[in-house]
Amino acid sequence: MLKKSLFTLLIIITLLSQGCFEDKNVEEANSVITTNEYVLTSTDNSQLIIKKENNGFVLEGAKGKVIILDVFATWCPPCRAAAAHLSKLKEKYAEDLVIIGITIEDGIENSKLEDFKAQYEANYTLVNSSENRRLINEIALTLRVGERFPIPLMAIYKDGVLINHYLGAVEEEFINSDIKNALAK
Repeated sequence: MLKKSLFTLLIIITLLSQGCFEDKNVEEANSVITTNEYVLTSTDNSQLIIKKENNGFVLEGAKGKVIILDVFATWCPPCRAAAAHLSKLKEKYAEDLVIIGITIEDGIENSKLEDFKAQYEANYTLVNSSENRRLINEIALTLRVGERFPIPLMAIYKDGVLINHYLGAVEEEFINSDIKNALAK
């Protein structure tokens, strides 16, 4: 009788733990699906969806456009200088270029980003989202720049293909050349 009871108990434990593992596998599968998608909120409360595809990133609704992901901070002097250059490029390639400024500053107020935008002529989308850090980490991992990289970090993509990336201050002409080549203009 004791053997039968132990055997029954063992079967029940196995079935219960199997159910837990199945739930865990479903959870892990769901997390893999969602980790390739980043929903970012801009300072005007609009949402952008960026998806990781292979080793690049794609902005939903921007097929055929060049995307610049600009990782920056409002207190960073090279980031401040880059803002005006990026705005000039945005104006020059208005229909073919999307620039997204992704702040590394967790919990910064939108008003501070708007002040940065006004003061340094950052006339492009700035995002302030709980997803910023996760996206920044994935960009750094994909580009193999390490966990502690200099800012600004700019990554240029077209249809999910990396065109080029820059660490630190960069001349506007270099970025312009990459955009021009990507657009074949």
